[in-house]
Amino acid sequence: MKIAVFSTYRYDEEFLNRFNTGHELSFFTVALTEETVKLAEGFDAICIFVNDRVGSDIIKTLHKGGVKLIVLRCAGFNNVAIETANELDIPVLRVPAYSPEAVAEHALALILTLNRKTHKAYNRVREGNFSLEKLMGFNLHGHKVAVIGTGNIGKAFCKILKGFGCLISAYDPYPSIELQEIGVKYGTLQETLNGADIVALHCPLTETTKHLINEETLKLFKEGAMLINTSRGALVDTKAVIEALKTGQLGYLGLDVYEQESALFFHDHSENVILDDLITRLISFPNVLITSHQGFFTKEAMEEIAQITFKNVDAFVNGEELVNRVK
Repeated sequence: MKIAVFSTYRYDEEFLNRFNTGHELSFFTVALTEETVKLAEGFDAICIFVNDRVGSDIIKTLHKGGVKLIVLRCAGFNNVAIETANELDIPVLRVPAYSPEAVAEHALALILTLNRKTHKAYNRVREGNFSLEKLMGFNLHGHKVAVIGTGNIGKAFCKILKGFGCLISAYDPYPSIELQEIGVKYGTLQETLNGADIVALHCPLTETTKHLINEETLKLFKEGAMLINTSRGALVDTKAVIEALKTGQLGYLGLDVYEQESALFFHDHSENVILDDLITRLISFPNVLITSHQGFFTKEAMEEIAQITFKNVDAFVNGEELVNRVK
């Protein structure tokens, strides 16, 4: 197939070219938007990432331009108008799971960095400052961690926490028997959040989970607790979190995703004035750590994403069952 690949960087080209199963790829560094959709005209398929916006109008334009398939090189699909795609008989195929350990390990990296302040220690030592003042953390062992969502990533995260000796509570509509067998305790959202020292989000973004962490649920947190989000930015009400940081109800915040990230993440804005007042306010807090959606970014994950992406394309070409179709 002739495939237009949007939102690409050098690493995307490297892995997609390496695992290409014989398709003609054209790489575009720009995101797919109403302004750039014309670039897809004449292609059989498009390949997109998390911050490409594929609404109903764009899908209709793609259909008119000859696009027969939409492949996502990610798990999330809330950026695609699935109903419109189905109406026009354009399958939307995703990568439902890829190296869940990659994101789970990044969540732990955020926890350890915020807790033990290794980023601050690194900068201090480079300046010749070997003081331990204000670098004190706490043992993860014996502390309660609330895990919201125990799919593949949440499950991998729980197994890592088990090795640290954490007390793990979880909230998920579909409790994992495997996790229960290793001591993870499931409960309601309120039961899971109550008394937690750390809250980690590993659930999908849906109508019911949007702003799951808000003014009311933040009140359930143990005072001074840590919030980690490596899942979807809109799970968190940013304004409410800022207020909780100001009052001390929230003691630490680690984000790898952000509600308005599409205008910022994956690009160099170091020479620009950032107009997003919410993220600039977050960055100003000494107890906030933000990474730009790099949780997935490991060699193993990139290999799996490329391989599954081409398996999806090949299944479509060969008329096989589309096991990763979003409906």
